[in-house]
This record gives sequence, structure tokens and C-alpha cells, in this order.
Amino acid sequence: MIGLFLLGAFQISCNTTNKEPEKPNFIFIYADNLGYGDIGCFGSKLHKTPHIDKMAKEGISLTTLYSSSGVCTPSRASLLTGCYAQRVDMHLNENGGWVLYPLSAQGLNPEEITIARLLKDHGYATACIGKWHLGDQPEFLPFHYGFDYFYGIPYSEDMVPSHNPSWPDLPLVQNNKVIEAPVDLTTTTKRYVKEAIRFITENENNPFFLYFPHNLPGSRKVPVVNDDFLGKSANSTYGDAIEEIDWSVGQIINTIMELGIEKRTMVVFTSDNGSPKGRAGSSGRGSNEPFSGAGYSTMEGGMRVPCVVQWPGTIPAGISNDELCTMMDWLPTFAFLAGAQTPRDRIIDGKNIWPLISGEKNAKSPHEFFSYYFMDQLQAVREGKWKLHLPLDNKYDGGDKYKYYGSSQLKLIDLTEDIKEEHNVSEQYPEVVNRLLQHAEKIRKELGDPQHKGEKVRSALYVKDPKPLTME
Repeated sequence: MIGLFLLGAFQISCNTTNKEPEKPNFIFIYADNLGYGDIGCFGSKLHKTPHIDKMAKEGISLTTLYSSSGVCTPSRASLLTGCYAQRVDMHLNENGGWVLYPLSAQGLNPEEITIARLLKDHGYATACIGKWHLGDQPEFLPFHYGFDYFYGIPYSEDMVPSHNPSWPDLPLVQNNKVIEAPVDLTTTTKRYVKEAIRFITENENNPFFLYFPHNLPGSRKVPVVNDDFLGKSANSTYGDAIEEIDWSVGQIINTIMELGIEKRTMVVFTSDNGSPKGRAGSSGRGSNEPFSGAGYSTMEGGMRVPCVVQWPGTIPAGISNDELCTMMDWLPTFAFLAGAQTPRDRIIDGKNIWPLISGEKNAKSPHEFFSYYFMDQLQAVREGKWKLHLPLDNKYDGGDKYKYYGSSQLKLIDLTEDIKEEHNVSEQYPEVVNRLLQHAEKIRKELGDPQHKGEKVRSALYVKDPKPLTME
């Protein structure tokens, strides 16, 4: 296999000293609510993103990478566990909402095996720097999931007392201690970068995993950016936020180059979901072009995200791949590259996509199907070029499962011909419709729906009497 040959190219495995193969470093940069068309290498004409664009020129662009959710808590749970959020009970909060809020009694179960825990068990230093959003109680902070170090905010940057008076000031947390509240959001990106550079530098001679989830562009209608970037873009504060993210990417890449570790470091840049609707006017506007739909939805624009991967000398430069892959695939892929074993004592939905990333000739998607869930409602399924929007009497289209926003009709889309999802071809291909309907029923039985709990799901952890994270 060509992919295995390429893997062997960076491993010191055939020498007289029998030295253990050198493990690659992983840096995963994860934007918040950044759209598919928001960076230059994915089509933006408004935003200047030279550092991300350079990554694409020197690596691979994955053009059909799906988040497993159109909103942040479930997408992050999927990334770190390699599972659909429904499988790990992180698709709804305890009140039927779409994300966790401050003072939530719920969090990702610490019994789950995350990327960080898997890599830590194989000798990696691990850090989470940025937005967490998988639980704000002490039991749910990153230390309990395999991270050696945490520096960031515990949930979205818009979750502040002015939005809900019962919520505390937005805290900046270092490990398990609040060090600032309210956090100065104009300085978080620069402080994250400083912490990231320190972590990378301290571990230049050791394998490391840096998870860098930005809180930009974020969930506010007007993103909060640093003064050095304010008013500098052609797309108001939203564009300023994109360009501040790009600056941060450049700082990270420059650091690994200066340390001379770029040839044993994989850097991934992507987003947790598409850009939401509702931003306009003075705040600028996000783009999910060329797709229809916004973040917080199961349209392509809500769940298909940009992704570039760089690893000089191992990943071919300037290539792209349009095979279907998912945010759940990073856990088994990193495990493979690190010489670790993907967990076998539980279902992991992700697949090893190294053959796709490494440029292996004729490599195909390891996924036969992909499921588009919105909270606990399966809204669409994909097989190859076919996407079937399911008929629903009460289709969710907001942040509360107990509020319905209308209905949807059965609609079959050929995504190779109709990326805007405008033309229903179900009557021309009834056999495809029947096959996908059968698959949808199988998935509902396994992962659940509004009326039934899935048969192959695990539970989140719930605590009693949650307390706010505040300064001591």
C-alpha cells in the first residue's frame, strides 16, 4: 500500500540500533463557526488568509470533510471521541437544547477514550488551548480527558450574564482554576498563541498533541477581535476575525519551522461547523459557498467544512481530495500514525483516512454512509453522491427540541450535479430512495430518534448541584 509506504518514510524503523519509530506531532487548529468559503484556498475573495492558503499549497485540501453536527458541543464531542455525538450522549443538553450552557449538569463522560487520552497513553504530551465546551463543571474540564494542560474558556464566548443573568462572568481557565473573569476577549487569541508556542517549544523533543480550538469567529453577531486586526479586513469584524485566525496559524507554523520539527509534525486546520445565518451589516458576513444552508443546520453549508493538512516530506504538496471523510476520522487516523490501537471495547464511528491524506492513488472513502443528525433527529443520509433529505412532520430548526419549525418532504439530491440541493430527483431513482430509507431506519434504531433511545449508545455523565466557575 502506498499509504503505508509513505508512513514508513518518516519512521526510523530499519536501523541497527532498533530504535523505536519516531512518533509524529499533531497540531489540530479548530475554528468556531467558520464557513466553507471563508478562507482563500476555499474560494474567499474577501478574506486575506495567506498562512492557511500556504498550508494548502504545501499540503492537501480535504474538500468533503463533514462535521458530525452543525453546532459546536456535539461536533467537538465527535472530534475527540471518534463517534457520532448521539452515540456518546452529547447531542442534547439535559433540557433538550442543542449545546451545553454554563451551569449544565451534563458533560462528556470521562470514561470515553478521547484523542488526547489515547495519545497520552502512548507517550504524548497533550494540551487544549482555546474553547472547550464539553462541560464546565470541575469533573468535565480537559484534565479528565487526557489533556496535561488547559488554557482557555469553558464554553462559547457569547454565554455571558447579559444573555442570561444566571450565568457567571465568562471565565478564562488555566487547568482547573479561573484566572480571569470576565475574560478580555480582545486578547484571547494572542494569549492562546503565546501558550501554544510555549507548549510546542517545551515539547520539541517529545511527541505532542496540541488541540487549539479557537473561540473565533464565534457565536456573537459581532465577533470580538484584537485591536491589531480591527477594521483591517474587507468584511468588517467577521473578516477581521478570520484574518486574526490566519495570523495565529502563521505563528504556529513559524514556530515549528524555527524549531526544525516541521517534518515530524502534522498540522490540521478546519472548523467545527458552517457559518451561521444572522450576521449582516456592520458585523460582516460568513460564507458557506458554494453550498446552500447555514451553520446550525443539516444542509451542506452547515456541516461540510474546509480542511487543510500539512506535513512536509510526508503529505504531497498542493493536492486535494474530494472523498467523503468526517471529523470522527481523526481519532483512528492519529492512532494509526502514532502506532496506537483504536479502541476495540466500544463502537468507534470514525475510520482511518490516512490513505486519503497521504495521497494514495485511487484511495476511496472508508464510509459507505453518512448520517446528518440535528440533535436527536435524523434529517438526512448520504451514500456516495446521493443525499436523501428525510420526510419529517416536525423538523427541528432551532436550539430547542421541544420547539418545531415546520415539516420537510422527501428529497433526493445528486450532490455531484446539485451542490445547492435544489433539485429533487427521487422519482427518477426510486431504488436509491428505498435503499437510503432502509439505512435511515437502521441508524435510527442504533443511534436513536425523538421517540426512541438508540440501542447502541453510551451515556454522558451528570452531576448534582452544578456550580458556576468563578474566581476564588
